[in-house]
Amino acid sequence: MDVKSRKRWSLVILLVGLPLYIVVAVSLVNWMDRTWGRQPILIELAVYLVLGILWAFPFRRIFSGIGKDQ
Repeated sequence: MDVKSRKRWSLVILLVGLPLYIVVAVSLVNWMDRTWGRQPILIELAVYLVLGILWAFPFRRIFSGIGKDQ
């Protein structure tokens, strides 16, 4: 995939995919609250950190080299 295509895809991912992923992550934590009750703040923080890192792994190749000059 050329750099121009990767730039376009990265923009779509950041503007559309990431907000949807944030909604899914918050919904997951809310589901955990309803199911098991309110978790300690460290557990919630750990869930948000893991989910915050996990979304980027499938898109490593798309985001690599985007900020470099051609």
